Amino acid sequence: MRVYVPLTLSGLAEAHKSGELGTGAFTAYAVTPALREWYLSDDIEELEYAALNRAALASLRLLALEPGAPRRRVVVAVDVPDGAAMADPDRGLDPAALGEVRVAGPVRLAKAAAVHVDSDEAETDVTAATEALGAADAGDDDAQFVVDGAEDHELLWYATQEIPNLVGLGG
Repeated sequence: MRVYVPLTLSGLAEAHKSGELGTGAFTAYAVTPALREWYLSDDIEELEYAALNRAALASLRLLALEPGAPRRRVVVAVDVPDGAAMADPDRGLDPAALGEVRVAGPVRLAKAAAVHVDSDEAETDVTAATEALGAADAGDDDAQFVVDGAEDHELLWYATQEIPNLVGLGG
């Protein structure tokens, strides 16, 4: 099963250093039954893109908690064995939890298929979105518009071999 793990660049650097995503069970996003029902599509590529976008929003939330981090959303796509990631049935239809799964434990970063990261050009909009999250969560439509503005930026695809360069460790 492919899962999408939200991170920040500093989180990616830590995963690169340790060789693992997560130190125990962690949250990721995947094509779940609730996501399928919400998205109303049978196209697996569209559904995976929706799960990737859910993880990108979760990355934005992580950035809001990490004021010093570069304002670029990061999502790692990784394949885990079936059964290693489970959706919480009690949260299945909660709009905030669409596509959310718990991965049972750490996953070797070597299992990652790709890394998705914002371009430098997205930083201004991502910064504004992190600052507007609280107001958007409280129902402010203008703030939600700002948060949605970050989604106007497509995450760029990187091979896992490029991680050292992404986190500033490359030569």
